[in-house]
Amino acid sequence: MRLLTTFFCAVAFLAAACAPKDPLVVRTQDGLVKGIEQEGTLAFMGIPYARVERFMPPLPVEKWDTVMVCDHFGPQVMQGNGRREVPESVMSEKNSCVLNVWTTDLKARKPVMLWIHGGGFDSGSAAGNPGMGLAKQDVVVVSLNHRLNILGFLDLSAYGEKYKHSGMVGMLDIVQALEWIRDNIKAFGGDPSNVTIFGESGGGGKVGTLMCMPAARGLFHKAIIMSGTILNVNTKAMTEELGQAVVEQLGGDVEKLSDVPYSDLVAAGQRAMAASIGTRSPGTPMMWGFGPAPDGEVLLQQPFQPDFAEISSDVPLMIGTTFNELQRRVYGTPMTLDEARERLRPTFGDRVDEYIAAFAQAWPNYTPQDLLSIDMMFRPKTLITADAVATARKAPTWMYMFTWKSPADQGSVHGYELNFCFNTPNLHGRVLPEPSQADWQLAQNMSRSWANFAITGNPNVEGLPEWQPYTPENGECFIFDYECSVRRNFDRPLQALLNECCFRQLDEFRRTH
Repeated sequence: MRLLTTFFCAVAFLAAACAPKDPLVVRTQDGLVKGIEQEGTLAFMGIPYARVERFMPPLPVEKWDTVMVCDHFGPQVMQGNGRREVPESVMSEKNSCVLNVWTTDLKARKPVMLWIHGGGFDSGSAAGNPGMGLAKQDVVVVSLNHRLNILGFLDLSAYGEKYKHSGMVGMLDIVQALEWIRDNIKAFGGDPSNVTIFGESGGGGKVGTLMCMPAARGLFHKAIIMSGTILNVNTKAMTEELGQAVVEQLGGDVEKLSDVPYSDLVAAGQRAMAASIGTRSPGTPMMWGFGPAPDGEVLLQQPFQPDFAEISSDVPLMIGTTFNELQRRVYGTPMTLDEARERLRPTFGDRVDEYIAAFAQAWPNYTPQDLLSIDMMFRPKTLITADAVATARKAPTWMYMFTWKSPADQGSVHGYELNFCFNTPNLHGRVLPEPSQADWQLAQNMSRSWANFAITGNPNVEGLPEWQPYTPENGECFIFDYECSVRRNFDRPLQALLNECCFRQLDEFRRTH
């Protein structure tokens, strides 16, 4: 009888060993995850990469011994004014440090691209830009959610060692995600020794911040900053003052902040900002408040002021903007040149004609509406940063501009390039209701360029104009549009004038701090 039992156990063991392995199940260091097939890729969504306690650096996740089904985006981090009840499945404080992976071959060793979403340091979610289209360009795409706003950047370091890093936990979450990539991405067909971080708007600001963080050094190898050069002017003194003001708003006992409901915490944060360092108005060319501040240890310096920390000198960089960005556009308004001149006068004063002449030199086929609608916030500082980093750093810098205009609003707006570089123009909705063949070709060109940069550090695409690394002397800028082109130092006088006329608030801040 014992022999018979042993025989059947052996048969069962062999049957289990010979059973076909589920191609959608991957073993991570924390446990098994099961993904789904998504538009020709394997997608694993909502994988936890960190466990969080309020105001504390991220902790390792608790391991699991079952198969975790990862077939949808995880909850986004807490954000907004906190006044509306949101289901736990949509927004969470405890369970929102999750990431997503798209791959086409679990046995490969492909370059990895970590997408960091926009929304400043205040809001946003990885769900807006799924990675299946970009993953088809021979890379593994990862995206993440991380702590934001007052939960990610409330500086309580004045209250002792326990809170030393409270003002940077939102960025330390991203470092934890990079460590997860280092430890787990091989199982998804990715190469942990070839990781590119890329982000747009606030995500671009976070990429720049990571380039100044010693803890992130060596965890990524290339960087793409898209429309990300709004300057973070936080100083340690400012964030400490704000943190103390928040504590005072909530009764003066820092230990009790761990139990304050999120909505009350947010409201106290807004009152504290108004009572201490001041509230930022949307659209200003700099940000402050609940965001990173240099402490000489976790963050060596603010990025883009004008460059990055020396520790990232060997990281190839691609940086660029869109034609209109966040500028209010007037393309639907009939306008003469004289009418445009009068509307420009509050910004440029007696230099209006100088501005128009510089604009005409940069964009000879301009319209009066273009004069009022061009980006006046991102490209001036992007050019200054590119000049600085291309001069001081070892690795090459590549510059681009996205000038494609939506048929819906005639704008080349902040964020409109995302579904092109992600190779998903069909997700543009109202901006591009019905992508044409030319739209799909532009998406192919951009996503291939982004992927080539991740693969080799060189974004050139066969069949497109040759693109050289940027220097202050050549001013090399690749134009992404239906007709791609390369332009050299074409708008430097224009951008210098914009920098002088549109950043007076920043200049005043720097004079007084």
